[in-house]
Amino acid sequence: MTNFPRYRDDKLSTDGSVASFYERTFYAFSNFSSFQVEWKGKLWPTSEHAYQAARYMGVHDDLAEQIGTMRSAHEAYDFMRNHRAEERPDWSNEKRDIMKDIVRCKLSQHKYVQQKLLDTGNELIVEDSPVDPYWGWGPDRKGKNNLGTIWMELREELRSGKIKQL
Repeated sequence: MTNFPRYRDDKLSTDGSVASFYERTFYAFSNFSSFQVEWKGKLWPTSEHAYQAARYMGVHDDLAEQIGTMRSAHEAYDFMRNHRAEERPDWSNEKRDIMKDIVRCKLSQHKYVQQKLLDTGNELIVEDSPVDPYWGWGPDRKGKNNLGTIWMELREELRSGKIKQL
């Protein structure tokens, strides 16, 4: 019988001998999950593609178009990391509203995502990134958790009928 590593704080406690890859229950909420999103009249491979492209819309539309052709959300993210200097000047003030709009589109277009969101009940939704204190809870778990908060706001819109259930 194989001895699997034990979980501690929702993370594997290992000596580096295990490379785990199995998605967790609410992976659908990740922008890297494989749900196409129609946003701004274009079909994006993932919400991550749409979000990263939005950084350049109206300023460097050629970069936004390039992102739309990328094969993975990781590729879109890496591209952005190399082109931060070209992002729109109002990005830091607009990024949360843009993310909410993209995630709302994702939610309104996928029955599976709607059901997963309803399955959370009244639970706190956390983007448990160990590195991102803006979208997630960050390394000290005291981050802003903006993405989790957006999902909770949209859960209320879905329940109230503001977002049509599929």
